[in-house]
Amino acid sequence: MSTAVPVVLAGARGHGRWHLDNIRRLQDKGIVRLAGICELTPLTGDELPEGLSGSGAPEQSADFGALLDSTGAEIAVICTPIPTHTDLALTAARRGVHLLLEKPPAPSYAEFRRMADGVAAAGAVCQIGFQSLGSHAVPAIRELMAEGAIGEVVGIGGAGAWARAESYYRRAPWAGRRRLNGVDVVDGVLTNPLAHAVATALALDDSTRAEDVTDIETELLRANDIESDDTSCLRVTTARGRQIVVAVTLCAEQPDEPYVLVHGDRGRITFWYKQDRVLLQRSGHGPQEYEYGRTDLLENLVAHLTDGDELLVTPDSTGAFMKVVEAIRLAPDPAPLPEEAWRLLPDEQRRVVPGIDGLVAAAADTLALYSELGAPWALPARTKEVST
Repeated sequence: MSTAVPVVLAGARGHGRWHLDNIRRLQDKGIVRLAGICELTPLTGDELPEGLSGSGAPEQSADFGALLDSTGAEIAVICTPIPTHTDLALTAARRGVHLLLEKPPAPSYAEFRRMADGVAAAGAVCQIGFQSLGSHAVPAIRELMAEGAIGEVVGIGGAGAWARAESYYRRAPWAGRRRLNGVDVVDGVLTNPLAHAVATALALDDSTRAEDVTDIETELLRANDIESDDTSCLRVTTARGRQIVVAVTLCAEQPDEPYVLVHGDRGRITFWYKQDRVLLQRSGHGPQEYEYGRTDLLENLVAHLTDGDELLVTPDSTGAFMKVVEAIRLAPDPAPLPEEAWRLLPDEQRRVVPGIDGLVAAAADTLALYSELGAPWALPARTKEVST
């Protein structure tokens, strides 16, 4: 374990549990060592993965800076509420601690720049936690696009039909909020739970930097009694002249795997990004399906620091995504759907929007927004011209 990189995890409950298990997996491989956990309330022995309790238990503290100092951490994994990301990242970077920062990296473009610029000035390295961008399918699809496998690319669609119970929005004070105590949160379906659909579509278009986005149209709606959006779509126009339309919901009738769809004039490529699965359909050929591996982002960060491997998801490569977050932040508050547009499933205590599954798929398929597809509850899109 002498060569294992010491890691501190900030935020080990909720989604942080995934990071806790992943760190344990990499610890078993001798790549990292869990040196500390930062939580307001310490984890109990039952909450720690097997092998991390007792004499091998990591140090725990609610003081992030002090914990970094006492453990000698070289990497911090930050999986805390969105508004805390920038300050925690800078706390680590100023100590020379490198970062794996969960998405979205910040609730506003200004906070994102403060984080990214501050981390760079401190000489620290930061990986943004878009796990789908570690998929080996991403460069493979880009290669198919470049070699003309589906002809000229005419646009990219994204679809995500997920379900969340009403309790999902009560799991934390910031859940489903656009702002809290005067501070931006922007915890909407496009910016958090299905943010990967947006980031992956931008990555396939090779339009990941802030300057790669010229225009953003948004339609933000909600069926749940929350501030933020749970049923939304957007259209991004990129500097290369392509359009990316992503339609998502947390109110699906039949939840399914999210995907990104690359449209060409002679075929299409479907990428189920959580499964690393690709379907190639093109003129003159039968359908071809592929499954790819994935590079873990924490493992890639360690390899970057120790062996010079290329970092997969730098802050600059999430600039375009953060322009989307900013457009959503500045948009009018999401419109509540009329009561006749949704219904409650009592057994699951969740709200569903009848017909939304088909609308999500149709938007990705036709590159049209909900309002353009004739959804009776949709409002005209709000357009934001993007400045850099």
